[in-house]
Amino acid sequence: MLAQEIIRIKRDGHTLSPIHIDHFVRGLVDGSWSEGQAAALAMAMFLKGMSRDETVALTQAMTHSGLVMDWSGSRLDGPILDKHSTGGVGDKLSLMLAPIVAACGGIVPMISGRGLGHTGGTLDKLGSIPGYQCTPDVATLHQALQSAGCAIIGQTAELAPADRRLYAIRDVTATVESVPLITASILSKKLAAGLQGLVMDVKVGNGAFADSMDMASTLAESLVQVANGAGLPTRAWLTDMNQVLGHACGNALEVMEAVDFLKGDATDLRQSIATLRLSAELLLMGGLAANEAEALQKAEQSVTSGRALEQFSRMVSALGGPADFAERPSHYLPHAPVQLPVTAPRNGWVSGMATRDIGLAVVELGGGRRKASDPIDASVGFTQFAHIGQQVHTGDVLALVHAADEASAERARQTLLACIQLGEQPSAMTPVMVRRILSNDA
Repeated sequence: MLAQEIIRIKRDGHTLSPIHIDHFVRGLVDGSWSEGQAAALAMAMFLKGMSRDETVALTQAMTHSGLVMDWSGSRLDGPILDKHSTGGVGDKLSLMLAPIVAACGGIVPMISGRGLGHTGGTLDKLGSIPGYQCTPDVATLHQALQSAGCAIIGQTAELAPADRRLYAIRDVTATVESVPLITASILSKKLAAGLQGLVMDVKVGNGAFADSMDMASTLAESLVQVANGAGLPTRAWLTDMNQVLGHACGNALEVMEAVDFLKGDATDLRQSIATLRLSAELLLMGGLAANEAEALQKAEQSVTSGRALEQFSRMVSALGGPADFAERPSHYLPHAPVQLPVTAPRNGWVSGMATRDIGLAVVELGGGRRKASDPIDASVGFTQFAHIGQQVHTGDVLALVHAADEASAERARQTLLACIQLGEQPSAMTPVMVRRILSNDA
C-alpha cells in the first residue's frame, strides 16, 4: 500500500478505512512515512475532516503504537480512573482531584503534560517540588499507586509514540486546531494508560483553547463519543475559563494553593466547586458512590478528614519528593524575591479579565516556555486574584505579582492593570460548571 494513495483518498474527501489508518500509524512509528507524507495527510485530515469511525480508528491505532498499561496483575484494589483538562490559567485541579479520588478508593495513574502556550502544565507545577520524578520507571509508578492510590506523571517514550511524532508534525504545519486530531491525540494516551473511566474537563472562554461555546461543545462531544467508541467510558464537563481559576497562577504558587485546599483552607468557591464536582463524577463512574449526592459527600469528607492530603503526601514521597512536603510546603517551594501589589485605580466591580493575556504574562515572567528548551522559573506568577463580580475600592489589591526582579514585576503590574476590567455595576456571574456531556448526549 502506497502512502501517496492514502493521502490522495483523504485529499479527495473520501473516508479512510482502518487498514489505511493502521498503515499510516505504523509508518509514523517505523519511519516508513516521511515527514512530508505525514504532513500531507495531516493537512488533508485538517481540511477535509474525519468521520467518527475514522477518528476512533486513528485513536485506537495510536493507542496500540506502543505500550498499553495492564493493571490486572498489579494488586491495585480499585477502579482505574483519570481526569484530563484541555488547559486553562490557574488550573491546578489535577493536583487536588487525584488524591481526593484516591482517598475514596480509586486508582489514578494520571499522565499529564508540560505547559503549552498560555496554559500552565501540571508537570511544570510538580517540577517545583524538589526531587519529584515526573517520569518514573514502571516499578516506581506501581509502588506509588500501591502506597498513594495516585501518581501524576508525564508521558513516557513507550506510550503512544505515534501521537508524539504526529503532534510534532502538526505543531509546525498549522494543523493543530482539528477536533478529530485533538481527540485522537488526547485519547490515545489515556487509552494507553489502561483506564476504566475518564472525565474530560473541557475549558471554554477567553482563557481556553476553545474560546466559543460551539467549539468547546464540539470538542467535548467528540471526545466523549470517540472514547466510548474505543471502549473507554468517558463523560465531559464544559467549565468556565473567562477568569483565572483560583487565586494563584504560576507553578510553585499553584502547588501551594493546592496544598492549602487539601488542608481544608480553600478560599475560592469556584475552584472548590469544580474540583469536588469532577472528583464526584469519577467516583460515580468507578462505582465508588451510588448517586451524585453521595459522591459529593465522599469527596468533601476526604478533604475535611485529611485523607486526601495524606494521599497527596504519599504520592510526593513515593515519587522522590520530601516525605514532609505536605506539612511544610513553603519550606521546599521556591519563592520569588520581589512581590508587587496590583491595586485598583478606582472604585468599581471586577467585570472581566483577559485571561489568556494573564497566562502569557506568567510566561513573560519566566514561568512558562517560549520554546521547548526554555528553563522555567517555578517561583514566579500571581496570587491574590480578585474575581469577576467582586467589588473593589481605590487601592484594593487586584493581584500580587511574584517576580525575579523589580523591572519584570513592574511590567507584569502594568499588564495586569490592562487585563482586569472594572465596571460601574456588578457583572453577572457565569457558573464554573457550564454543561455536562454524557455518552447518550453526544
